[in-house]
Amino acid sequence: MTKREIFLTDLALITCIVQRGLGDDIVLAAREAGALGATINYARGTGVRERLGILGVAVEVEKEVINIVVATEQMDTVFDSIHLAGKLDTPGMGFMYVTPLEKAATYIPPQVVEKLEDKG
Repeated sequence: MTKREIFLTDLALITCIVQRGLGDDIVLAAREAGALGATINYARGTGVRERLGILGVAVEVEKEVINIVVATEQMDTVFDSIHLAGKLDTPGMGFMYVTPLEKAATYIPPQVVEKLEDKG
């Protein structure tokens, strides 16, 4: 087996944490904005819930954590789409952030590898 030195670069990881049940809407909005897919995990949150409870806003403890890897050129479009779909400008709805990815690896079809090698 030969070792390939082709890795994906210029990527960003968008992580969005929302109340349980909103993950599918977030993923749909991301896909419509150009993302190829997403990973959803379930979690429990603490901390902010108690502070927002004082304001009379009920915040669910159960959360969905959505991770989406996108090309940096798509990042702003997907980020804005998720922000609107998740209503993240509303108190207690969620939180999201972007992490730059230095390098990633996955299956790359042979025809894409050939094109990349021809450019190099």
